[in-house]
Amino acid sequence: MNLCESRQTGAFMKITVIAVGKVKEKYYRDALSEYGKRLGRYCKLEIIEVEDEKTPDGASLTEEDRIREKEAERILKYVKEDAFLCTLEIAGKMYDSIELAEKIEKLGVQGHSHLQFLIGGSLGLHEMLCRRADLALSFSKMTFPHQLMRVILLEQIYRSYRIIHGEPYHK
Repeated sequence: MNLCESRQTGAFMKITVIAVGKVKEKYYRDALSEYGKRLGRYCKLEIIEVEDEKTPDGASLTEEDRIREKEAERILKYVKEDAFLCTLEIAGKMYDSIELAEKIEKLGVQGHSHLQFLIGGSLGLHEMLCRRADLALSFSKMTFPHQLMRVILLEQIYRSYRIIHGEPYHK
């Protein structure tokens, strides 16, 4: 059974995005809301925001690691043992849109009904989360603001479902 068939039977995959920090800019919130509505046809979407730690100017590497660790502890409260965990990391595996769609579809066929995506704060994710991940995913070697990354991620998940369902999408 592929995801198209599972959609017809009402068995939606659950997608959870766990992200550090709040989205402050209205234009990002509007974009997230729009993609959330669009994704409602294909999956059950949940976005969880955890509080970020303030990073003092001139923080040492030890202080930065402590900050990432505190944020990781907050994230771990929401990580489900039975979910397929995907971290967003610069050093992760890069997919094009079709490959990402194939990956999501394959996970569904393999029985994964819950995908969780982790987006770190301004300092990134703590290594304990990276080690726990089933997949480290990279969208680019460039660094993006973590608020914008949420929009990019939802757009690519939406594009993946359009591809999976054989619906038109922009190339």
